[in-house]
Amino acid sequence: MKKYVLTLALLALPFCGQSQAARQIDSAAVYLLDRMADIIGELEAVSFVLETATDRPDDQQKMETHYSVSQVSMEGPDKMVFQTKGAKGKHGFWYDGYYATYYSFDENNYVTLDAPGNIISMIDSLHTKFDFQFPGADFFYPSFTDDILQDFGTLEYMGSAVIDGEDCSYIRATNENMEFQLWISHSNWNLPKRFVLIQKGMQNLRFESVFKSWELNPKIPNTVFEFLPPTNARLIDIMEKS
Repeated sequence: MKKYVLTLALLALPFCGQSQAARQIDSAAVYLLDRMADIIGELEAVSFVLETATDRPDDQQKMETHYSVSQVSMEGPDKMVFQTKGAKGKHGFWYDGYYATYYSFDENNYVTLDAPGNIISMIDSLHTKFDFQFPGADFFYPSFTDDILQDFGTLEYMGSAVIDGEDCSYIRATNENMEFQLWISHSNWNLPKRFVLIQKGMQNLRFESVFKSWELNPKIPNTVFEFLPPTNARLIDIMEKS
């Protein structure tokens, strides 16, 4: 899987770019981001668990936090599968290099779409056309560091911190509208451990994820990425975003 890191635009919170204020970029933080992205970029396959908490206003504009857990597997350049369970129910996604299928476990229905021939193009296409979300995909595009530098005027290495008993490097990036915090493991692999997005001026809405159970270069059978409709599952159609 050669360097897949997604821009922050695919996250659940709305994103606004940096202002024209003076930039403050910490070279130590840039080095840590580049090293993490390079290590991820050399992986041929990966599996992980992503636990996510997302703030959303309810109908009365009171803040609610929605939780979900996703199990994700990818094999470059053209295979991906994940299952997510949370406040919106349970759903799964299968991509085998030719077709992408979204399945709702709760409604027992699915949609299968023609898809581009690599993970990155597939993610870009299905997010743009249908607003599909892909857990953890931000860290698997080739331009992660460049995107951070483009979108945030301040980038700082904040020192060390312990997350779930694991020593990590703590990085913070800010602009006028957004704060991005990232903890990178001190282990030899330097993989992301936790990240937080805070939308300023909007009740400080937060999007937070924790990576767990990393498996690096696992042997994943091709059949794992192929969707087999359950008994009595309904094939449905969906409309592209207008």
